[in-house]
Parts: sequence; C-alpha cells; structure tokens
Amino acid sequence: MAAPAAAKPLKIIAGADSFGCTLRDALVSHLRSLHIDVEDLGTSAYYSVAAEVGRRVSSSSDPSVETRGLLACGTGVGVGIIANKFPGVFAATCLTPGDAANARSINNCNVLAVSGMSTSPETAVEILKTWLSTPFNSPCPASNSAPWSPDIAAFLDNSLAETPKIGLPDKNDAVPESTPPCQLCNLVKDRSLEPIDIIPGGSMKILRESPTSAIVSFKAGSVEPAHHHTFGHDLVVIKGRKKVWNLSKKTAYELGPGDYLFTPAPDVHRVQYFEDTEFFIKWEGKWDLMFDEELDKAKQEVEKGGDDAGFDLIK
Repeated sequence: MAAPAAAKPLKIIAGADSFGCTLRDALVSHLRSLHIDVEDLGTSAYYSVAAEVGRRVSSSSDPSVETRGLLACGTGVGVGIIANKFPGVFAATCLTPGDAANARSINNCNVLAVSGMSTSPETAVEILKTWLSTPFNSPCPASNSAPWSPDIAAFLDNSLAETPKIGLPDKNDAVPESTPPCQLCNLVKDRSLEPIDIIPGGSMKILRESPTSAIVSFKAGSVEPAHHHTFGHDLVVIKGRKKVWNLSKKTAYELGPGDYLFTPAPDVHRVQYFEDTEFFIKWEGKWDLMFDEELDKAKQEVEKGGDDAGFDLIK
C-alpha cells in the first residue's frame, strides 16, 4: 500500500511502554516502509512517553507538516488519557480498523493509541492503515460507510473550532482577586526523602512543584539509565561523588561536593554514583523523565572497561 495522498507530508511521533513496545516496533516499521517520517521516542513508563508524544503533537508549529502521534501500552487506554491532557490533541484508543475510521472521520483523531495486550501486529497494521487513509468528515462505519448528511457534516466541521475551546475560561467569567504567592517564600523543613521507584537506590524530596526543585540522594553503586527531560536542569552536589555521561554531547563529567552542572532539556545522559551522594537539582519547568535505555544496559555500559572512549572527560 502506498502512502496515502495528503495535503501535507506526515510526521509521526511514536512511543510505547514495555507492554506496547513490540506493537510499536511493528507499526513504526510499517510507517517507514511507506516513507513516512517517524520520530521514535523509545520505551518508557506509559505516562512519561504519552506526555512526551502529547506535548510534541500539541506544540508542533511547522505549518508545512502534519504532525500526529502513535502510542502503545498494555490496553491503549492509559496513553490516550495522558496524551489528551495537551491542547489540540485528540487521542483515541482503537482496537479495530472500524474504530480508527470512526475516530478519524468524527473526532479528527491525531494520536492513535493501540493495545499491546489485545491487538496482534497484523491487526494493528490494518488499524494504522485505516487511520492514515481516513480523512476527517468522511464515510465511516458510524455513517454506514455513506457520506454524512449535510447537517451532520456541518456539525463535524464546526466541532473543529469548538472542541479546542472546551475547558478554557469564559472571557465573561469574573476573575477572583488573589495575591500571587511570593516566589521567595517556599519553606520546606521536612527533609525526609521518598524512594524513586523507577530507579533503584534513589530517593527524592520535592521542594517546589513547578518549576520543580528537589533534594535527591543515591546510594553508592547506583546507576541512572540514559534518559532525558522536557526541561533543562541545574544541579549542585552537596556530598558524595558521581559521574555524568552526556551521550548527546559525548562529554563526561566527574562531580564532587560543591560542583555545579547544567544539562539542557534534550540531552540524553547516564549517571553513575561512586559514593552515597546527595545533590540539589532545579528544573526549568515541571519535572518529568523519559528513559532512553533499560537499567541492565546502563549497568553494562558503566561496567565496561574504557567506558570513556569517545568522550571528552571533564573533572
């Protein structure tokens, strides 16, 4: 099947959790066979990868390209819920090609969510084909595969302008007066840290939510797998020793007490802790985390002899 004709070239932002990664791989392979531009964000927790795909689709600004999203998790539901939190995202969980046709025709679905536990790769490819080839406001199973009546077609056209307004404050609503919180006064006296479930050996205390700042601690021998964040972050080591490999810039940093490091938002980095280490960290926005490798792979990399090969080492 050739790539469907479209007014604009397509770009697909894809991602999955561990329950959906096999299905995602099959669909990404099919998209690339159609010469469709795909950016595969890899495998991460369903809420992290769905947020990243939703954010990318929502913020796409190139008028010459139509950006859509593709997500897979165990049920296809969780990733859809998270992606739909972003303005302009219309994610739908599709278990059949008919679901995909309805979602495109009626809802202008721009993020396809599929189920790794319920859908075979063969069925998923058929769902994807239908999702790619069905225009908005076109015949679909819900219309008995016939053109929509003029009144329903007009309703659907109007929905494109109306649905993005849902949830926005009414301009006629009175805005209650309030005193903005002081940006300097955010006292946190409790320094008890909570375990970071997704990274063994780590614990964290959020001091401020957004932009997020925190005290973070890792036990000696801990490893953070390669990952990246939506926002850049500054950190200052309070005690202990750690090493950061910036895989994007091929630079490694050995850090000790008092050392400062800034890591830009898109940079992928891996971390090893030589001693029990504590540091203060501040993100430029709200904290999130997208993994780019599994923990076992990260441990193998840091245990290799000559792991700095190809890196500029800064001590």
